[in-house]
Amino acid sequence: MRDFASQLAGIKSAAIAGHIRPDGDCVGSCLATYNYIRKYFPQIEVTLYLEPIPNIFKFLAGAGEITHTCEENKSYDLFIVQDCGDEGRLGGAVKYFKTAAKTVCVDHHISNSSFADENYIFPTASSTSELVFGLIGEKYITREIAECIYVGIVHDTGVFQYSCTSAKTMEIAGKLMDTGIDYPRIIDETFYTKTFSQNKILGRALLNGRLYADGKVIASVITKEDMQEFGVMPRHLDGIVNQLRVTKGVEAAVFLYETDDNQLKASTRSNGLVDLAEIAVNFGGGGHVCAAGFSMQGDADTAIEAIVAEIKRQL
Repeated sequence: MRDFASQLAGIKSAAIAGHIRPDGDCVGSCLATYNYIRKYFPQIEVTLYLEPIPNIFKFLAGAGEITHTCEENKSYDLFIVQDCGDEGRLGGAVKYFKTAAKTVCVDHHISNSSFADENYIFPTASSTSELVFGLIGEKYITREIAECIYVGIVHDTGVFQYSCTSAKTMEIAGKLMDTGIDYPRIIDETFYTKTFSQNKILGRALLNGRLYADGKVIASVITKEDMQEFGVMPRHLDGIVNQLRVTKGVEAAVFLYETDDNQLKASTRSNGLVDLAEIAVNFGGGGHVCAAGFSMQGDADTAIEAIVAEIKRQL
């Protein structure tokens, strides 16, 4: 696959979807592609399926047109999956993926199983949004599309500080900035700014933190009761695992939170010595070397013991 244009030629309907619980890269890459099709291929009926997105991303063009339910029985000429490593993480939109005449996957997760008809997967890319920039083509990047891609890159690189950031990433970011986007506001309002309740739940997570493996691993848990106490939802927990990671002497951070269906959602981050993608796959999840996630059953202490054991094995 060279570009989106070649995939869109001659089709009448297209759908776009990303992974469940969409983050910045998922939202940014999907909206960038959606806006591109709307502008340059107006003859195509295009629908973007995502679960409800965080409020901080709702300023992006097209955010108000996202479809959150998958109740209709529809079939598409083309289904574009972005920032999603396997069918299981597509949520309700997976039924449209299964019935589409052709499927394409654009992703940068090393654990991606190449499950579409055509797969554009580059694990060394900083983000799916970076890949979307290339597939759209620089001359077709409007200011609205640039905002979407910039949000995705900023969130998956931790504002350009993670090891996945390359010279190419920075070059693309510069080109996006040249379109006139308000990049300081994008970074501040979507990455750094937190509500008072989010700051309080972060404080609880830090107080709950414990060190393992001679101080090389830190882990923390937020319970359903904690979330009820501070009036927050799972999407408000973004950023906690990154704050744990920057603890002095720590090589890997583990953050767990309880869900309403009595599961544990695990987010992990490393500073490079631990391959978290390998660990995540062992627990039925996926991700990157330095950032990965998965779900677990059982109590939090047992889950942490199992995860820390895998990390210690690598260390």
